[in-house]
Amino acid sequence: MAEIKVPELAESITEGTIAKWLKQPGESIDKGEFIVELETDKVNVEVISEEAGVVQELLAAEGDTVEVGQVIAVVGESSGAQSAPAPAAEEVSAAAAPVAEEGTVEQTSADRTIASPAARKLAREKGINLAAVTPVDPMGRVRAQDVSAHNSAPIAPAAPAAPAKATAAPVQEDGRETRERMTRRRQTIAKRLLEVRQSTAMLTTFNEIDMTAVMELRSRKKDEFYDKNDVRLGFMSFFTKAVVAALKKYPYVNSEIDGDDIILKHYYDIGIAVSTEGGLVVPIVRDADRKNFAEIESTIGELAGKARDNKLTIADMSGGSFTITNGGVFGSLFSTPILNGTQVGILGMHTIQKRPVAVGDNVEIRPMMYVALSYDHRVIDGKDSVGFLKMVKELIENPEDLLLGS
Repeated sequence: MAEIKVPELAESITEGTIAKWLKQPGESIDKGEFIVELETDKVNVEVISEEAGVVQELLAAEGDTVEVGQVIAVVGESSGAQSAPAPAAEEVSAAAAPVAEEGTVEQTSADRTIASPAARKLAREKGINLAAVTPVDPMGRVRAQDVSAHNSAPIAPAAPAAPAKATAAPVQEDGRETRERMTRRRQTIAKRLLEVRQSTAMLTTFNEIDMTAVMELRSRKKDEFYDKNDVRLGFMSFFTKAVVAALKKYPYVNSEIDGDDIILKHYYDIGIAVSTEGGLVVPIVRDADRKNFAEIESTIGELAGKARDNKLTIADMSGGSFTITNGGVFGSLFSTPILNGTQVGILGMHTIQKRPVAVGDNVEIRPMMYVALSYDHRVIDGKDSVGFLKMVKELIENPEDLLLGS
């Protein structure tokens, strides 16, 4: 027999969620073959089996929260005696009777409650009667999250299950509402965004950029650029280069607060926000100051592809000194970006829109983009924030300077 455990993921990650079982009890598995996909705060991780054989038991269900080091499955030798393993405790459907815990003789109301092993373990630790826990799952399955949300109370010796179930909220049958549990990543995004708003003195300053010159240069050079580098010339490389130049002039925008200290970063690892089905992720373009336009575009393309395919690693998203987010790809005209983690600055790009603007003494129709810099006012004053954004504007409006300086 071999136990499948939740592996060490990263220093800051201690638990995950079972996203999808790739093998079921009774199925054979080779050594090194993936058995389960875990969803963590940052990325999804596929776990392999260290032994070949037959999956004997799954000890956690899809959607359950599991901790690093926790046994989540058992793999046995491939033999006739093991070809038809007992059904896993987690494979309990709405119509099936709950499976009793191993070693349990008497059946209390808690035993008859459909619950995950993690929920049962937590209930025992907290002294909570599972039958009294109101599950979020409309099918009545109790999970660890339900136990955590329940007020701790001693287990009653004779608590019937029926009254406890009667307290559950009725399921909507008319189709007007659908209750959906947040994914772990969405929960983490929500938590961290709220923490940022509560723990920083965040302000936002705005400006607008005339995109005429950079669009003309891009149009003129894009074919030659692609033929030479096998990658398309986009706007993100221009903005990344402009941001790096502005960070060098205004170093406190490239810093973070640690207690009573300010840590000034002398490297330029620029996070590029990418929208995925699972939520917003921010992979990092490392050492952007040392990369040319083609290398930046290639790196962004590679990271964006990994994000969409759910193949980003912890290393791809760890660190970062400043972030760029482009709401313009969705048509956003104007927004206030929220700071990313411990960083003190984030640049928001927006959609390009033709507008009448004053050019000298004349009014012309120009392609304009609003840009926003959100910053932590505890570190950055108005002078630096306005100067930083003004420098980004000037560099984008004079893109030859970026090309010559790269």
